[in-house]
Amino acid sequence: MTSSFQTVASLRSKLANRDVSSVELTRDALARISDLNPELNAVISSSEENAMKAATQADEAREKGNDSPLLGIPMLHKDIFCTQGLPTTCASKMLANFVAPYDATVVRRLDDAGMITLGKSNMDEFAMGSSNETSYFGACKNPWDTSRVPGGSSGGSASAVAAGLAPLATGTDTGGSIRQPAALCGITGLKPTYGRVSRYGMIAFASSMDQAGPMARTAEDCALVLEAMAGADPLDSTCADQSVPRYSSHLTDTIEGMRVGVPKEFFSSDLNSDVAAAIEASLAELEGMGAKLVDVSLPSTSLGVSTYYIIAPAEASANLSRYDGVRYGYRCENPVDLQDLYLRSRSEGFGDEVKRRILVGAFTLSAASYDEYFMKAQQVRRLIAQEYDDVLSQVDVIAGPSAPNTAFALNDSSKSITDMYMEDVFTIGANLAGLPAMSIPAGLVGGLPVGMQLIGRRFGEVDILKLAHQFQQRTTWHNLTPTLEERH
Repeated sequence: MTSSFQTVASLRSKLANRDVSSVELTRDALARISDLNPELNAVISSSEENAMKAATQADEAREKGNDSPLLGIPMLHKDIFCTQGLPTTCASKMLANFVAPYDATVVRRLDDAGMITLGKSNMDEFAMGSSNETSYFGACKNPWDTSRVPGGSSGGSASAVAAGLAPLATGTDTGGSIRQPAALCGITGLKPTYGRVSRYGMIAFASSMDQAGPMARTAEDCALVLEAMAGADPLDSTCADQSVPRYSSHLTDTIEGMRVGVPKEFFSSDLNSDVAAAIEASLAELEGMGAKLVDVSLPSTSLGVSTYYIIAPAEASANLSRYDGVRYGYRCENPVDLQDLYLRSRSEGFGDEVKRRILVGAFTLSAASYDEYFMKAQQVRRLIAQEYDDVLSQVDVIAGPSAPNTAFALNDSSKSITDMYMEDVFTIGANLAGLPAMSIPAGLVGGLPVGMQLIGRRFGEVDILKLAHQFQQRTTWHNLTPTLEERH
């Protein structure tokens, strides 16, 4: 296949040199999706006709002198982004028939950059989950081992990039939903600083933590795409009014003497010992590159999961109250009265995990529980954010594992709901603090990928991207690919 497993940067060069056309890349990507997606279930809606039309227009634009860096490169959008004329379902029965009447800002900006939308990727329902098993359209599979999960909630995006269905996919990260699936699928995933990328048209889960970001093979690819995605947006009041650096031009800046903090709490009993060994080897690689490892402490790490699972469900219960069977979304049949309409539409339209979080959120926001739970969680969130700020005043970047384990089995009955929530134990802190963070491939354990997480200062994407890029110049973990075709 022309585009399988190639990076955005390499395809950009081939297109510029006329070694390949956008039409060829897009046709090959669509064929690969058709061939492999029935096994993976990574893509839940296709835009074949529109994609081929856009690819033809991209080739024509290039012939007329348009040399935009992303022009003509195919990609997928997580099905949480409103995409005009295409289904936008959030992988939920509630929105199974919803076709968005407008584009999210992320979609519009990447369209304006000339990228080709192939379709929409699978996800956990309303982005709630750590395994991509809560999707109304069925679980997504990990291409490294299709009996295992790809991680969540951006599991479809991670699986698609890892399997070579597309060189890039968008994801969203509320508590680790870009970084955890990136780690489990062996790709690179970047969660920017909260407010760095517009949330307009991105269906809300927990509005104070949701953030969109790129998922690709390399840090260089993420840098190129972030340049197009990021920037102020008058349609999103939480989007920062800050200029966007040329991230790709800083990738080779020196990292000599860069101070990398290693929190002792990230190497607790929650971390699989083999994963720990792989991360320690990668940290030693960073040290060999000229970085200085510094032992640091984030003592409130153990409080992150419980804090997150009070605040996030509370915000979700408010955001999802709009799905009532009246205005849009799923509506039950033959309601006997308004109460029955509300009750059955929401009961039938939402899956178990979404209903569970709505109930938890409604409880913590109730008058009897608000001070004891929600306000206390907000105070702990401030404490966690302050700890990160204090550590990042002493070091340039924080490094550690992205996930405590490698990909676990689908339908793993040994995992409780709490066990599933703990899969985000190392990623949640960056969301609570609003910091940029990314996961990069850092080894294999039992034939399954391991991810190393890099966390930077607020709006410090340049630092984590250049450290990640130079790590990838010295290692080959990001070049490894699953042998899905052989199994297929």
